[in-house]
Amino acid sequence: MKAFTRLDGLACPLDRANVDTDAIIPKQFLKSIQRSGFGPNLFDEWRYLDHGEPGMDNSKRPQNPDFVLNFPRYRGAQVLLARQNFGCGSSREHAPWALDDYGFRAVIAPGFADIFFNNSFKNGLLPIVLPEAVVDQLFRECEASDGYRLVVDLAAQVVTTPSGESFPFDITEHRKHCLLNGLDEIGLTLQHADEIHAFEDARKQSQPWLFAS
Repeated sequence: MKAFTRLDGLACPLDRANVDTDAIIPKQFLKSIQRSGFGPNLFDEWRYLDHGEPGMDNSKRPQNPDFVLNFPRYRGAQVLLARQNFGCGSSREHAPWALDDYGFRAVIAPGFADIFFNNSFKNGLLPIVLPEAVVDQLFRECEASDGYRLVVDLAAQVVTTPSGESFPFDITEHRKHCLLNGLDEIGLTLQHADEIHAFEDARKQSQPWLFAS
């Protein structure tokens, strides 16, 4: 998992509440269990004018000019501004995979669906909850200014605007540690690899019949 420390990224405003995971990555793209390759189909039904299926050449598909991700000013965005209850719907882990594969490293919203919120941390995507009034302000500023960038400092737990205004956010110490060090659940387990191997060796000595071929 990629570590998250400090991000200075272009922001993109997705001004819709209750964005569900089927909108983030439609069900027909869930056949793969690889964590990569989903970015081109992020928000597929909103982003393109035709119906998308796995294996299609997305570079040849007609784009929806009215969808915010297709605006030239937001290309390369790494911070997604969202509204209340982002990530609701089914529990697919492909949703944070698609956002990350597209290039987003953080999502800022007044609230998230619980399962999406938890899945994001496990996949290196930082979901940040800020008060609704603050999110409203970020939307206004982002929409009013080309090249609007936000600095997300995970160690300090603050989001800073181009004007220098900072907003603190909460995160548990465990999640913060994992993101700062790029550790998912497998990575956390492998930190104890020596102890695991030592336990296995001792068990083979004390109960060898369990390992007889």
